[in-house]
Amino acid sequence: MAHLTPPQWDRDMRRRLGDGDAAALSELYDRFATLAYGIAQRILGGDEEAAGEVTREVFARLWERPDRFDPSRGPLRTWIADATHRLAVARLRDRPGPGTPDEVAERIRNASTAARADYIVASMPAPLHEALRLTRFRRHDCRETARRLGITEAETRRRLRLGLQLLSSASRYDPDAAGGAVR
Repeated sequence: MAHLTPPQWDRDMRRRLGDGDAAALSELYDRFATLAYGIAQRILGGDEEAAGEVTREVFARLWERPDRFDPSRGPLRTWIADATHRLAVARLRDRPGPGTPDEVAERIRNASTAARADYIVASMPAPLHEALRLTRFRRHDCRETARRLGITEAETRRRLRLGLQLLSSASRYDPDAAGGAVR
């Protein structure tokens, strides 16, 4: 499940990184490297070497300039996910490969949507995640899901509706309009 962190933890982490605390970088890497690597790998089509390079670069940039992260604009987890996304997309755009510019843009959009959906599912509150898992992947109907979770069918439908609404936002996400470019 997601590694949720309180805002104070994010502020403390930024301060510790700014102080040059190597243990803070290690803690941050342990907590979020899997997230960054997964996003990079999804966008880069499973290229493990490139995903590892992108992951290392995200953490290196944060180590070098922790002031790039502004806790008032959102959680550190989101900043790392966004930085990883942007670096992986930049790497994908720089790759020589077949296709017209429109085809490359479509591949980037598809990879971005998939990575965004992965992030949403990983960040989703446990009750929503579990209801979706039981219905979508285990193929249980609403009644069986409610029984297994020990909740009412109405609550099951509410959780499913909220979970699907969150997931639908992945296809509407426009990384170019999201702002906060990583340089």
